Amino acid sequence: MHRVGSAGNTSSLTRPRKEKRLTYVLSAADDSKHCAGINCLAVLKANVPSICDYLFTGSRDGTLKRWALSEDAATCSATFESHVDWVNDAVLVGGSTLVSCSSDTTLKIWSCLSDGTCTKTLHQHSDYVTCLAAAEKNSNVVASGGLGGEVFIWDIEAALAPVSKSNDATEDECANGVNCAANILPVTSLRTINSSNSISVHASQPEGYAPIAAKGHKESVYALAMGDSGNLLVSGGTEKVVRVWDPRTGSKTMKLRGHTDNIRALLLDSSGRFCLSGSSDSMIRLWDLGQQRCIHSYAVHTDSVWALASSPTFSHVYSGGRDLSLYLTDLSTRESILLCTKEHPILQLALHDDGIWAATTDSAVHRWPAEGRSPQKVFQKGGSFLAGNLSFSRARASMEGSTPVPVFKEPTCTIPGIPGIVQYEILNNRRHVLTKDTGGSVKLWEITRGVVVEDYGKVSFDEKKEELFEMVSIPAWFTVDTRLGCLSIHLDTPQCFSAEMYSADLNIPGKPEDDKVNLARETLKGLLAHWLVKRKQRLGSQLSANGNIQSMKDFSTRTSSHSRIEVDSSAENDTVVHPPFEFSMVFPPSIITEGSHGGPWRKQITDLDGTEDEKHFPWWVLDCVLNNRLPPRENTKCSFYLHPCEGSAVQIHTQGKLSAPRILRIHKVVNYVVEKMVLDKPLESVDGPFTPGLSGVALQHSSGGVDPSLRSGLRPWQRLKPSIEILCNNQVLSPDMSLATVRAYTWKKPEDLVLNYRVVQGR
Repeated sequence: MHRVGSAGNTSSLTRPRKEKRLTYVLSAADDSKHCAGINCLAVLKANVPSICDYLFTGSRDGTLKRWALSEDAATCSATFESHVDWVNDAVLVGGSTLVSCSSDTTLKIWSCLSDGTCTKTLHQHSDYVTCLAAAEKNSNVVASGGLGGEVFIWDIEAALAPVSKSNDATEDECANGVNCAANILPVTSLRTINSSNSISVHASQPEGYAPIAAKGHKESVYALAMGDSGNLLVSGGTEKVVRVWDPRTGSKTMKLRGHTDNIRALLLDSSGRFCLSGSSDSMIRLWDLGQQRCIHSYAVHTDSVWALASSPTFSHVYSGGRDLSLYLTDLSTRESILLCTKEHPILQLALHDDGIWAATTDSAVHRWPAEGRSPQKVFQKGGSFLAGNLSFSRARASMEGSTPVPVFKEPTCTIPGIPGIVQYEILNNRRHVLTKDTGGSVKLWEITRGVVVEDYGKVSFDEKKEELFEMVSIPAWFTVDTRLGCLSIHLDTPQCFSAEMYSADLNIPGKPEDDKVNLARETLKGLLAHWLVKRKQRLGSQLSANGNIQSMKDFSTRTSSHSRIEVDSSAENDTVVHPPFEFSMVFPPSIITEGSHGGPWRKQITDLDGTEDEKHFPWWVLDCVLNNRLPPRENTKCSFYLHPCEGSAVQIHTQGKLSAPRILRIHKVVNYVVEKMVLDKPLESVDGPFTPGLSGVALQHSSGGVDPSLRSGLRPWQRLKPSIEILCNNQVLSPDMSLATVRAYTWKKPEDLVLNYRVVQGR
């Protein structure tokens, strides 16, 4: 399964340490919309008529959003961004607090009417947190369940209570986006996600808060429900049983059997006596907890039941799931009616007055008529059927063609989303990624700027990929995934620093054409440009300048005795962000990374305030951006032999194997051959792209750079130069091809590259 823990670190002594990664998530054009499926819903009713109601949505894009509701519209009023993986569930506590859980193994607490600032991150789960439950009349109690069979009961007030002299707590909250200077919060237990995707648990602070553990599940938990007063908790999951707990102690009180598959949804009535369960066996069951047995089974759906919502009096249940259908069932008469059918599986339901909000695997949310206050009115429209009590009865009826007709054709309100990216291809130039979204649109992204450079509309993805093919070879310096519905670009050291290009190929104005540009370094500079400005403002310009001078001085001393780190000398003191690496400040990307404390975090680059340091960023990112330090890189050179073509009378004097940067163009090799032929210089005096190497065996790239006269213009003797062709495997090479491209597409062998040269007659 997917783990965000790849951003983590390991202290294992049996293998080299894997450094923490930096990921940046490219923002869609409209940040007020979700770009992936909606996993959860929560409605906040206003206490006074003059204030609007709010809907909270949690998405697989890793964010939550708050929507101000009107009669027929919803407006996004805040985005809650801190989770680094899917948001799986969210509950409202006490009318002012929002609690969310995520596949990043954390719970987060938010002030639900704030601008989206996370006030606390709770670390206790060791795997995905899948579900939450809150007590209607007890604003302090929240239960969480997840993979691995973990169930915890939290006292929110205790978890938020300030604790003095807790430095570790301060670090934990800083890393998760809390202003620590103003608010020192406790830590439940310090945990870090390491690169092996395991959770290492550190000793809790003696004065810190730890939740109650409800131990008993042997398998994953997917559903929770809590009684209004917080004295009853029910849970369900892949064990196919409903477990009943006393949340005050975490002790088990009973276990109810009946379902034959994963239990995905649970509801409790206000008295705590009756429980409804929905399962992947397609059945809805009504349990009497007093009698400890199932008293009714409802075969309404033809596939898994994933969502339940009850009327206020618990007389009717709304249900949805994998069969794309939303049903209303009278629990006493067993009468059911199909309210609507959708294009996507239904993941969660939330009643709101006389309507019901439905969340699906799509990024849009719809409100349907439901007669929530008096659901019996819906049955007056006709088309109802009697729910059976065996799952195969409903499935058989469906196969026989008696599928009910939906009562409602259109929703009363729609909150649109952005189509999520479902397919991608990294192009050979390693700067562009071709994507296809759920709407069928194909787009071309420039990942070094985080923007769409071409929207091709609904065309064939494969045909467009072939059309955009370029015969170039650039190392794979980043990886991509679309788990969040958008492009997440992952940078891992030292691999990310392996790709270089000439400034001329990037069309960077004012920079010498033959200057080498490290793509990862310039991308990091662009991502952290706002942070650098804020940092300098906080430190003061003079202090910042002195600090940088000192760090570079310390660095030069260190590199003279250690080879672990290299200086990108071409980029020294170059803090300018070049146009090919300028990220949008209007639709900024978000950074997901991890420093030395606190675990992974996520923020938009424009929300960085300059206080972030090695506790928040990986050390190699700061080393690169602040000090131009790059780790040792492999495979930046290409070794080759240069021989005359068979039968050629032209000979030049070379001493064995040559070595040059992988990005060196063939026209530079041509210049080298011409210079040797025309000037007939001794090898030791060549002032070109190659100079003698060790013992005359390998010819390496000149550390002093290329003679400026070779960069542009012609030397006098070059006006009379013969025309030279370079060949590989008897194929004439284009002057614009790089050595890496020749090796990948023409040579195609693991041995050192062999190039041949010849004079073209008649030119």
